[in-house]
Amino acid sequence: MSSFTTGWFSSRSMKARPWQRCCKQVKEHKGRLYIIWRCTVILLCWQD
Repeated sequence: MSSFTTGWFSSRSMKARPWQRCCKQVKEHKGRLYIIWRCTVILLCWQD
């Protein structure tokens, strides 16, 4: 039964890694994404 438990934990951690990697990249680019979002809003709301 211990091998089943160990296998479950290893497969679970393998599935969690891509999500953690995505979150890390989003945190690193948070400022850039905010600036792009603000510029888009300004351009859409800008009336000549």
